[in-house]
Amino acid sequence: MSDKALGGFGGLAHVNLDGEYAAATARQLDLIERRKRHFAGSFLFYQDPVELVRGEGAHLYDSDYRRYIDFYNNVPVVGHANPRVVRAMTEQAAKLNTHTRYLHENVIRLAETVASTLPGKLDVCLFTCTGTEAAELAMRIARVVTGQRGIIVMENSYHGNSKLVGEMSTATYAPSDRPPHIEAVAAPNTYRGVFRGDREDESLSQDYADLMDPALERLQANGEGVAAFVCDSIFDSQGALDAPPGYFKRVYEKVRAAGGLCVADEVQAGVGRTGTYWGFEHHDVVPDIVFTGKPFGNGHPVAAVFTTREIADRWAQSDIYFNTFGGNPVSAAAAQAVFDVLREDNLLEHVKELSHYLFQRLETLQQKHSVIGRIQGRGLFVGVDLVKDRDSREPASELARRLPDLMKQQGVLIGLSGPLGNVLKFRPPLVVTREDVDRALAVFDDVLSRQAS
Repeated sequence: MSDKALGGFGGLAHVNLDGEYAAATARQLDLIERRKRHFAGSFLFYQDPVELVRGEGAHLYDSDYRRYIDFYNNVPVVGHANPRVVRAMTEQAAKLNTHTRYLHENVIRLAETVASTLPGKLDVCLFTCTGTEAAELAMRIARVVTGQRGIIVMENSYHGNSKLVGEMSTATYAPSDRPPHIEAVAAPNTYRGVFRGDREDESLSQDYADLMDPALERLQANGEGVAAFVCDSIFDSQGALDAPPGYFKRVYEKVRAAGGLCVADEVQAGVGRTGTYWGFEHHDVVPDIVFTGKPFGNGHPVAAVFTTREIADRWAQSDIYFNTFGGNPVSAAAAQAVFDVLREDNLLEHVKELSHYLFQRLETLQQKHSVIGRIQGRGLFVGVDLVKDRDSREPASELARRLPDLMKQQGVLIGLSGPLGNVLKFRPPLVVTREDVDRALAVFDDVLSRQAS
């Protein structure tokens, strides 16, 4: 994969792109060769990829029975192989699996359950199989309802991989290739963005919100108009940022004044990840459309779009949607089980408590290691911005690129984020324990100490 193909996706800096595997076993080399023979355009994490064969809770096991603490995967949000999710899927699969053009209790109950977690009038849902499909459908709705085509996203964003959603994913291609219906604005990075300062400073939210004005004007001037503003409320590919207070309120006002809809991409921030059901809840806003994906079914392929009855009815007057497998009874059973586990196991409170503990422990390490520039994010989605120097904030990208492999060697899986490839991404399943946090951060401490020596 070329650097141009990666665009600004610095978070992929730790994948193996050159095909050299220095420490791979004979079995791994055989699997890699078989994969290369029949796969196209895929890459593997780590310089020497790991073969995972089993998962349980926040732990993963490789083919040599070695255990890893999973501090990376947001997909199994209620834990790998969660027994209640597995049981719900298998019991339903043993009875019936068909499309949603027949009546079925599972599908209706899931819609009711999720609607009860959403604010305002967001009580209408459309089921898909993937987050990409959900993002594409959200854009179809926005374009029909507004009668406009233009879409505003963040610089270095990622939303999926269809044609339109790929164009919205500005991290994956060069700015010179951006089509006229896509505009991108800088994310509100108060640490290393164009406006810097205390994250609680509301004047920063105004400064960053005002960056929307030229983008809105360009779309109006070139005849595309403004159909939607689409944003991941945890800013995953921008480095796991948390917006300053008031940012989303100000942006939503500008977008709606221009006739556009406000769309929340909740694939990363939703389904309990930030300590609330949905990430946008922290910002005192109610989007016009919400979509989610991977964690919705704990890794089972089910996703959804949520909107208001008014928007749904206006869209349905001139468009039609059906999806053979979107929201089928087995998928619905998986997603329903996820929400049952979130509620019955009180996972939202667990996330808040563990998040507080994780931030505290990281702040202690920050006092010890000058390479830790800032700790950012929310809930159990945390970014650690590594720097060569705290005054200049020069990114320590080379060090960051090595750390996932070094931590993997000691049994902890993490990821990278940010356009500069210098932000470590800690994003464990929500069932992670204090003991897991302690072990993962002990490894992090050890690896940083060894790199400094």
